[in-house]
Amino acid sequence: MTQPRSSLSDRLSRAPAVSPSQADHARRLVADWQLLADLSFADLTLWVPLAGGAWWCVAQVRPLTAPTTQPEDLVGVELTGADAASFVQVHQGGEPVVEEPDGTGNAPRSREVLPVRHEGAVVAVLARDRRLSATRPPSQLELTYLDIAAELGAMVSAGTFPPRMLEDAEMSPRVGDGLVRLDGAGRAVYASPNALSAYRRMGLTGDVVGADLAELTRRAATDRVTGEVVAAHISAAVSGRFPDPLDVEGEAATLLVRALPLQAPGGEHGALVLVRDVTDVRRRDRALMTKDATIREIHHRVKNNLQTVAALLRLQARRVSEPAAREALLESVRRVASIAVVHDTLAGSREDVVDVDDVLDQVLPMLGDVASVGPAARITRVGRFGELPAASATPLVMAVTELLHNAVEHAFPEGVPGRVELTARRDGHDLLVTIADDGSGLPPGFDVRASKGLGLQIVRTLVTSELHGRLEITAPDTGPGTVAVLTLPGAGRARR
Repeated sequence: MTQPRSSLSDRLSRAPAVSPSQADHARRLVADWQLLADLSFADLTLWVPLAGGAWWCVAQVRPLTAPTTQPEDLVGVELTGADAASFVQVHQGGEPVVEEPDGTGNAPRSREVLPVRHEGAVVAVLARDRRLSATRPPSQLELTYLDIAAELGAMVSAGTFPPRMLEDAEMSPRVGDGLVRLDGAGRAVYASPNALSAYRRMGLTGDVVGADLAELTRRAATDRVTGEVVAAHISAAVSGRFPDPLDVEGEAATLLVRALPLQAPGGEHGALVLVRDVTDVRRRDRALMTKDATIREIHHRVKNNLQTVAALLRLQARRVSEPAAREALLESVRRVASIAVVHDTLAGSREDVVDVDDVLDQVLPMLGDVASVGPAARITRVGRFGELPAASATPLVMAVTELLHNAVEHAFPEGVPGRVELTARRDGHDLLVTIADDGSGLPPGFDVRASKGLGLQIVRTLVTSELHGRLEITAPDTGPGTVAVLTLPGAGRARR
């Protein structure tokens, strides 16, 4: 029987005997079990008991180091009766079980069933299916892999692996990237060919096998502080702790080093060190950081230049005696200042996105500085705009400030108090922005498409050409005032 697909968390929650902490442990195991599959040359499946005696497969992983024995998808499959006998035996007895080899199908395979223990309780069972091969004796690399896999499997059974969720499992070194096995004194007893090549690229000239790997890594690092830290992490793993992966940079290469303790009950203690050459990755990262810093510096300089332009326009406005000309210059000050705020936000961001709410919080107080009756009209904001790409945020902020300025300037007779409300809400994938006032309302026969006002012409151009949206200005359903609605298709999917 096969159940519908769902997330691992949902599948684990269906098992009545699995508590939240046990489910977290199972998720940590699944997040890091590619390592165990590759070392075992085996397919892994995780099974949990259901009410009624059935066993349900909740996760599956295939090895990168060997052909799969399970080409079919087992997630969601339920087993009962004789098919699940070994699962019941392991769950109740708490000890691993090796089934009789299965010679059916295209290739014979063996299955070992391990208990997955957490805080003393067996919460699930792990089936390890390995293809049987009698054509040649295993190599030293394969024997080392299998030995380490046996130790990690014993740690899974004891509940000591894995300790916590990896922050970046995708970047973590794989078995094939490079592997070094350490004994209880921290000396390398085996190093895979890829690990040896990685250390050679670091600038190492001596032997790895037989050497104290922590000391060897410290000496190979070009940065003394980083070398000391990575060496301390390797020593910590030998002592039984689980340090975080770290970069260490040598003469011609940068390695990502992950050290894991091997503390199987009754086994020889030591550590497993995985290394991955991330030289090109880190070089690209540095190039992106440099590019990002350059872009942010450009935004900062644009902001400074715009502020200078706004200051010059303000000075010019003070020298102009014609009221209409002075008003036009002050409106230009407001528009330039709004754009400057957006660039100021981008200069402090590491992404090409703008938190529109933060920008509006800085722009809205400016309206009172350039509006003749601004203090009489109170502006309130409802809802959140969220984050938008800079290409959308700049025209949106300009359009909103133009509409707010129009409401503050023209909706209320001089000295008469009023209220303007700015609302942002999402309708499916669309962002709806509403500017509503309780002022004197629209003049008779008003048509936003035929309006000659510069402010509304700017808004129409920004909304239709830049934002690919639409603008509607109407009277409210009840009461006096005006309602302007901006509809921006697709902006509702922006990050919050």
